[in-house]
Amino acid sequence: MKAKRVEIPLKELITQRAKAENPHTVRELFEIVRERQPTLAEDEFIQSIKELKDTGTLELELPPPKVDSYLAYLTLRSENTWFHLVVVAALTTIVAIYILPSTYPIVVFRWILGSVFVLFLPGYATIQALFSGRKELDDIERFALSVGLSLAITPLMGLLLNYTPWGIRLDPIVLSLSIYTLGTATIATLARYSLTSKRPTEGT
Repeated sequence: MKAKRVEIPLKELITQRAKAENPHTVRELFEIVRERQPTLAEDEFIQSIKELKDTGTLELELPPPKVDSYLAYLTLRSENTWFHLVVVAALTTIVAIYILPSTYPIVVFRWILGSVFVLFLPGYATIQALFSGRKELDDIERFALSVGLSLAITPLMGLLLNYTPWGIRLDPIVLSLSIYTLGTATIATLARYSLTSKRPTEGT
């Protein structure tokens, strides 16, 4: 005597298969789900996908952009807005330190930029490099870890500079933090470009 097969609700089945199979496209997810429910209509599947997305139960990742080179990838705002902001913030801080006068109230602007440059950017670039996937950390976790790592990286860099001929002075600190931040951010974009180029680009 055969046991009666219990049919799982469609939305629950979609969620289960998305987590278990990790399909690259919606079309691939549809084929996986239809293996479990052969009578499934495409319209019904799409409607369920939309409802799951609207409720936040299912997150859909946009298909990877088609780019031919790393430089072309850097021009994609949707992928690299954070990188452009890091570069602009670092360069603006350097300009503020060496060009803007130290008179009030302009000096307040220098203090703000300097604080961001020292207490946020190094850790943020490091987090972007360590966690290339978008969904691995939410924004609050990235911010908290960025500040925490910056508080660890900056003193460590100062300690290392203390054993060099340059010592702990303004110029070596600005230069070393700039190189570290921009270099690490570049490594992060290279890692993301590598992941993007390896993902399939078939239509969803």
